Amino acid sequence: MKEIYTRRSIRKYENKPVTDEQINELLRAAMYAPSAGNEQPWHFVVIRDRAILDEIPKFHPYTQMLYEAPVAIVPCCDTSNLKYDGVFWIQDMSAAIQNILLEAHSMGLGTCWCGVYPREIFMEKVSEMLSLPEHVVPVAVIAVGYPGEEREVRERFRPERVHYNKW
Repeated sequence: MKEIYTRRSIRKYENKPVTDEQINELLRAAMYAPSAGNEQPWHFVVIRDRAILDEIPKFHPYTQMLYEAPVAIVPCCDTSNLKYDGVFWIQDMSAAIQNILLEAHSMGLGTCWCGVYPREIFMEKVSEMLSLPEHVVPVAVIAVGYPGEEREVRERFRPERVHYNKW
């Protein structure tokens, strides 16, 4: 529970590399997420190329931290073989992303989840930049690195937002 309660979005990073082993652990955590019908629709693009990392903030205004982050992970959904009329994949992808955030925090890394889906312009630019196949949808860009800042942990539990049986 510690990771759940203390994880924060990190927007400043140290100039320190993240290893391939660390990235593999994050992706392993992602792939252990639950998914509807166990369809596991995810693919992940790991970006270390500084030119690509620096290009994304030019069209996605909420990704400025990529100028400092040493790596980014782009979780993508393969829509070519979805079950249940393709209505649950965003939940599957969100669970995988959350697992990345929590595992990174447990490893002493910082992350920031920046949404891409459903903004058409973000999806188009990321897809083009990463040469994604037409049936693959970029869902987010996750900045990953060693935190260059500490963020305050605030109480988020709101009992007034809990309802039993009915509203």
